Amino acid sequence: MPKIAVIPGDGIGVDVIAEAKKVLQTIAEVRGIPLEMTDFDYGVERYLQTGRPMPDGAEQELAKNFDAILLGAVGDPRAPFEKYASQLLFGLRFGLDLYVNVRPVKLLDARLCPLKDVTESDMNFIVFRENTEGAYSQVGGAFKFQTSDEVSIQLDINTRKGVQRIIEHAFVYARKKGLTRVCMSDKSNALPHAHGIWQRVFHEVSAQYPEIETSHLFVDALTAQMVKRPQQFQVVVTCNMFGDIITDLGAQLQGGLGLAASGNVNPGLIGMFEPVHGSAPKYAGKNIANPLGAILTSQLMLEHLGFEAEGELIERAVIQAMREGQVPAELGGKLGTKETGDYVCAAIRRLGS
Repeated sequence: MPKIAVIPGDGIGVDVIAEAKKVLQTIAEVRGIPLEMTDFDYGVERYLQTGRPMPDGAEQELAKNFDAILLGAVGDPRAPFEKYASQLLFGLRFGLDLYVNVRPVKLLDARLCPLKDVTESDMNFIVFRENTEGAYSQVGGAFKFQTSDEVSIQLDINTRKGVQRIIEHAFVYARKKGLTRVCMSDKSNALPHAHGIWQRVFHEVSAQYPEIETSHLFVDALTAQMVKRPQQFQVVVTCNMFGDIITDLGAQLQGGLGLAASGNVNPGLIGMFEPVHGSAPKYAGKNIANPLGAILTSQLMLEHLGFEAEGELIERAVIQAMREGQVPAELGGKLGTKETGDYVCAAIRRLGS
């Protein structure tokens, strides 16, 4: 029985995760699959009371006792990000070595895309972002702080192990899914030391997958091509910082951050799944947040757990909701958070019967 640790988090994270849980419970009922979900209060309230967002050793306990983590959103103005949210997010990401960030870029309704003459079939690719190194590895510092001579340094860490395992994951995924194109993006023309290793390892790994066509684009060219001709991409692999930027562009192209799902995984071990949007505390509890990103995140989680058919059923239900206008206001509909979740659940029952 798959065991899921649920961390609603802060702000609208609580609202949207409630709907994702509702959808997962419906899937379990309709398809007869056992799912066990356990809630954890890891968030700002615990931080304000104890000074820590989660207990010591929580990462290891989660990895030992659960198959996946479903996270809502993290962030609250009462607690500085670097002293609270980063402890929770980076604690889980680095503590569990979740080195693969998975971000699907899939257009479910062409009406939501800001590009003209783009159909749903034109935009369906996945980005694998290195998740534990690069410019986000928190290595650096400042000298002569807040003076006219201040010097600030942030190091871009790229190890052969880290680069190789994310590139290998991209090719393994492509072969498993029957995909034929993998594109690697870097900025090795301007960062020859930090990103030259990406070029070398990409060529080494790609030689083991002769059936897969490979390409390379500098990150500025890649973002331009995502707008100009998104249908050329199937699998994209890149570093931590560029993956962050590329995937947020992809989210806007597919209809906004409210529809974007993400996973943070260590293949074969536990994965943490979260919608991309923020916690938006001022909208919490008002029944206006868009839960579709969290619901699509639950789809991604089910697929990671091996329930691909059930994940596909969730996606079909979301597409039906979008096409029939049964969505929140930010997508042009009139439903609240709970009503949107209810509609998706009803669609699952209709489509899955």
